[in-house]
Amino acid sequence: MMSSIVVRKVENKSDYQDFFEFPWTLYKDNPYWVPPLKSVRKHLLDREHDASWEYMEGDFFVAYKDGTPAGTIAAFINHRHNETWQEHIGWFGAFEFIDDPAVSKALLTAAEDYIKGKGYDAIRGPVNFNLNGEIGVLLDSYDRMPMILMPYNMAYYPQHYEQAGYVKAKDVITWAGNKATLGLEGGIIPERLVRVVEKNNQRRGITVRAGNRKTIKEDFQIIYELYNTAWKDNWGFVPLTKRELDALIRDLKQFYVPEITFFAFVKGNPAGFVLAVPNMNQPIHKAYPRPGVPEIVSLLKILWHWKIRPVITEARTPLMGVKEEYRGIGVDGAILLHLFSMVHKTKYSFYEGGWVLEDNEDVNIMTRNYQAYVDRRYRIYEKVLK
Repeated sequence: MMSSIVVRKVENKSDYQDFFEFPWTLYKDNPYWVPPLKSVRKHLLDREHDASWEYMEGDFFVAYKDGTPAGTIAAFINHRHNETWQEHIGWFGAFEFIDDPAVSKALLTAAEDYIKGKGYDAIRGPVNFNLNGEIGVLLDSYDRMPMILMPYNMAYYPQHYEQAGYVKAKDVITWAGNKATLGLEGGIIPERLVRVVEKNNQRRGITVRAGNRKTIKEDFQIIYELYNTAWKDNWGFVPLTKRELDALIRDLKQFYVPEITFFAFVKGNPAGFVLAVPNMNQPIHKAYPRPGVPEIVSLLKILWHWKIRPVITEARTPLMGVKEEYRGIGVDGAILLHLFSMVHKTKYSFYEGGWVLEDNEDVNIMTRNYQAYVDRRYRIYEKVLK
C-alpha cells in the first residue's frame, strides 16, 4: 500500500505543537543533536514578538505521513533582504524531515507554492530566519555535536535538496584549531608572521586590548556600533534593526568571556573586534531540554554543567569584524594574533570560528596562515521558481 502524505499549514494549537516538537522526535536516537531550550525555540517561531518578524511575513507547515508528523518547513518573505540586495526572492527554514524523498519534496513544494503565491520568483534556504541566525545544511562532521548557534542535520539532507532540484547558492565554512595547532607556545605561529604583524601595528598605529568586565558597558557599545558597518558588504547580510541589535547584545552578555574577546583601535579609534564565547552546547546537551520537562529543571542542569561541574572545553568565535575604512591595513591580523596568543592560557582546548564565506579570500588566507584549518562546511541552496 502507498503511504498517505499530507502537508498542512499550521493554523491551530495542535498543528503548532506538532511543528514545535517534531525535532525531538526526529533526533531522539541521534547522540550529536543538541536540543534548543523550549523558550528559545518558542521565541524564534513567535511571529508576533520576535524582532525579525517585524519585517518578514510567512507561514509554517507540517507534513504528515499516514497521520504521523514526518517533517516541518517555514516559508517566508524577508522584505529587508529584498530591499537591501534588490532581489525578488523568498526563503525557507525550520526544514526537518524523515528520510523519505516524498516527504521532503512535499514540504518544499508547499514552501515554493507559498513564495510563488506572494509573487516571488526564487526561493533560498535553509535559514532560521535571517543570515544572522542558524543557516545552511551541514555537509560533513555528522559524528560531532555542533557548536553553539550552529545547526545540525541528518546526513541524508543534502541528497534530498538536490533530488528536489535545488542548487548551491553559497557555502559557508568554519575554521578551527586547538592547543596543538594554535598559539605562540612552541612556535606554532611562525615567528616571521608575528614580527610582520607587530611591525605593521607600530606603523599603522594599531593597538589591541582584551575585554574587561570593568569596562563591559564600553566593550559592548563598541560591538553595538561596529556590528552593522563591519558586515554590511558580506553576501546576504542585512543590517540589524535596533531591536535586533539590543537582543543580540543582551544575549551575548550572558556568555561574555573577557580574555577571549579583543578590540582593535587605529590611532585610538575603534576599528574592529573579535568575540569568542564558550560552547554552551556542551552543558545544554548534558541537560537535554525537551517537551514535558519544566524549563527551570533544564536551566538548573545547564547551570550545574556550566558553573558547578563544568564540562565546557570548547569556544566559538561567532563575531569578528573590521570597520570598512580600516580594512586592508592589518587590523584583522592583529586581532587574530592576540586571540591565538591566548589559546594556551585559557581552559578551552578547541576553538571554532565562523561563519566565513567560502569566497572570502582575505579572511580564509589569513586564517590559514595562523595554522587554523577548515572544520565544517554548510550550504545554502536555492531554486528558480517557474
